[in-house]
Amino acid sequence: MAYNFNTTHDSTAIMPEQSQVITSSNYLDFQANGEGWNKQFLPELYEEEVERYGNRTLNGFLRMVGAEMPMTSDQVIWSEQNRLHIGYDNTKTTASDVSANQVKIVHGTSNMAIRKDDLVAISEPATGITVKAIVTNAAVATGGSGATAFTTIVVDPYNFSDLSCTPSGGSAQWADGDDVSIFVFGSEFAKGVAGRDKALQPEFTTKKNNPIIIKDYYEVSGSDASQIGWVEVATEDGTSGYLWYLKAESETRLRFEDYLEMTMVESVPGTNASTAGTQGLFHQVENGGNVYQSGAGNDVLAKGDFDNILAELDTQGAIEENMLFMDRTHNLEIDDMLAGLNAYYSGGTSYGLFDNDENMALNLGFSGFRRGSYDFYKTDWKYLNDATTRGMLDDIDGLLVPAGTSTVYDQMLGSNIRRPFLHVRYRASESEDRRMKSWILGSVGGAATSSKDVMEVHFLSERCLVVQGANNFVLFKNAV
Repeated sequence: MAYNFNTTHDSTAIMPEQSQVITSSNYLDFQANGEGWNKQFLPELYEEEVERYGNRTLNGFLRMVGAEMPMTSDQVIWSEQNRLHIGYDNTKTTASDVSANQVKIVHGTSNMAIRKDDLVAISEPATGITVKAIVTNAAVATGGSGATAFTTIVVDPYNFSDLSCTPSGGSAQWADGDDVSIFVFGSEFAKGVAGRDKALQPEFTTKKNNPIIIKDYYEVSGSDASQIGWVEVATEDGTSGYLWYLKAESETRLRFEDYLEMTMVESVPGTNASTAGTQGLFHQVENGGNVYQSGAGNDVLAKGDFDNILAELDTQGAIEENMLFMDRTHNLEIDDMLAGLNAYYSGGTSYGLFDNDENMALNLGFSGFRRGSYDFYKTDWKYLNDATTRGMLDDIDGLLVPAGTSTVYDQMLGSNIRRPFLHVRYRASESEDRRMKSWILGSVGGAATSSKDVMEVHFLSERCLVVQGANNFVLFKNAV
């Protein structure tokens, strides 16, 4: 039997490569129009994601400094105690004649609290002269309305013939309509006369806020939910696997939790928007608290600046323990200030808020120091540094938050109660808890609720922020 051999062949088809290199002919290319899957060599695959930005979540600030409490209404109302002692700043002598010893008290919507027979100290900043006097008529005239409401009183100076403060042989030093400040320091009555004819009633400053509804949503088809990927994903709750939807759903949840805190920090009440909005942390402090604003191009927090802040705290509640949440730049500036003062030795390092446990404070990212009569615990606020949030605006440098609780009058209970200065109120009742709701719809991932071949993951919360005693907070702003 004879065999015929075909000698017209491609000799290179059976020739091996001269070197072991990866070429387009032997590399497993997943992008080659679907034709690369059957190539010869498998590439080296990293099955785990790289944490390029580390821990990306931003929440935790409100958990650290406040609390969360349920509410059952569309509005939360709280009352804050006003000052105990009586004083009026930047009021005026009357425009008629200072020789009449009249002082115009602009008290706005509050009741005028100066009474006949009160002893008062009246000071004019322009001259630095302080006059001690007794009130002889506490309601010689009234006028105005709302914020402009005023009452004119008459006083009898002890050491001047009248409020012109004219020295012997000199000219008048106080003029009609000058700005003055006045406060009550006691009373004086003649022998055998009747007592007070008017009692003072405590007044409260009423504040309010309304909750808003926050939502988010994630959807995956049934096919994608069952698709195995080649990258192993891990979620922050410890779940891991090769199903990509696990990662996507987890990130949606984390992003929503961040939104819950960011909404409470950033929100403002609506005036032109179609929705009502709510009063966030920055808004409440800026409108009811203290704002430290550096000059344009000068955001350095120096010793003198910090001491001015302490002086302002002295005029408010003088809360002894405070927390400082700063961006990285200003956190380092405080470090530099303390280093210049050698504060850790001369002023002492304090960790009173943490039961004097230094390890506890450091583990939470705080360092403590004492300045004057105040203890401070400072830390970086990640939210102010993140390049996708406040870090990209550079207009807020930090926040001072008083530690502990404040006393407020609860209108429902009819008594004073103590509440954290900063806390979240969320809608909840016996049948519905809206602090943090999540539910699944569709026919994928569990019990089928519809014929849709998808898994819909829904998130919802209804909440608002209560800032009690905002006058004890300080917002650090940069004049950019």
